[in-house]
Amino acid sequence: MAFCMNHRVRAAVAGFAAAFGLIVAAPSIAVAGDIEYGKPGEPVNLVIGYQPYYTESWSGVVMRGKKLYEKYLPKGSTVEFSIGLQGAVIVNAMLAGKQHIGYVGDMPGIVSTTKEQVADIRIVATLGIGTDQCNVLLARPDAPKFNNAKEGIKWLDGKRIAVPLGSCADRFAQEAFKKEAVTPAAVLNQNIEVITSGFRAGKLDAAVIWEPTASRLVQEGLAKRIASGATVNEKDGAFLTMRADLIKQRPDIVKAWLNAELDAQLYLADSKNAMEVAGMAAQQATGFTQKMLWASMYAKYPEESGGAPVRLTLPYTITPEVVAQITSAASFLFSIKSINADKLRAEALMPEFTQTILKERGLSSPIGKVVALPESEFKQ
Repeated sequence: MAFCMNHRVRAAVAGFAAAFGLIVAAPSIAVAGDIEYGKPGEPVNLVIGYQPYYTESWSGVVMRGKKLYEKYLPKGSTVEFSIGLQGAVIVNAMLAGKQHIGYVGDMPGIVSTTKEQVADIRIVATLGIGTDQCNVLLARPDAPKFNNAKEGIKWLDGKRIAVPLGSCADRFAQEAFKKEAVTPAAVLNQNIEVITSGFRAGKLDAAVIWEPTASRLVQEGLAKRIASGATVNEKDGAFLTMRADLIKQRPDIVKAWLNAELDAQLYLADSKNAMEVAGMAAQQATGFTQKMLWASMYAKYPEESGGAPVRLTLPYTITPEVVAQITSAASFLFSIKSINADKLRAEALMPEFTQTILKERGLSSPIGKVVALPESEFKQ
């Protein structure tokens, strides 16, 4: 490779800071004391950080678009949605007390729970688990046609590849290279914008990125899909996080929001709602067509380019399988020095609210799946 592992690790730490807005040293983040949320049953004022630019967390898009929370929150409550271009923007706002609930990818979500010296944040629900939401491998448009996705990964040996180091995409890339014995000529630490420019200028052989940007690059003709996490059995995920002071003071609000979140995930899983979901995403995210957004969540891709019959599984609660995935991701983050322990503290994960709600509503995990749809199902 173009640089040795020690340099790569250091670059990963710097890359994670640059790409996700987080640094290992906490003093740069304003410390927020406990916020007062009122007494149980009283109206509450909430600020929600969410990401229409990360498809795996789109239950937040549905929550905003359908206002599902109004059914459950106390009368007179207010909810403000704040868009984060990346997960760590939301994490930093939650640490500073400016946001109370966050819809984030697995890596920023895990990192947030390790900053308890700044503010205590917990993971309370799973937004989704997939294999090709963050784990999408793209190649330049003139790359050879491969017989299967593993052949596409092997083609990367000796090539120039871009990935935001320290991200979920980087974790997938490292595992894919290891499993298929691939040694790229260079692994470039680049963000989404630089990767897009690199493909446009013909300076990249391949990149690993997430949806919906992956679908945009494909539909713009700048890149093509060649593999995904489905190819090498690597999963990605997204989580719902909450400040611990909110959980402690207002368990009624936690339960109310999580009931609405369950409704949002059930809505997301119903393929009859696919066009409306894409329409809501188009209203909340700029720079994407409705077809790009629809494809990022619902499109069916060929198996030979990393396609899978299910685009997203919705566990809703924090199952043992989800815990295993979090543990693996935490180990990766510790290895690149983005967190200071290889395992999360026990109280970082709080499945009890979602478990109770599932029992009360007579449901079990997973509560649904987003099934891949043929392109003919897209109707403008």
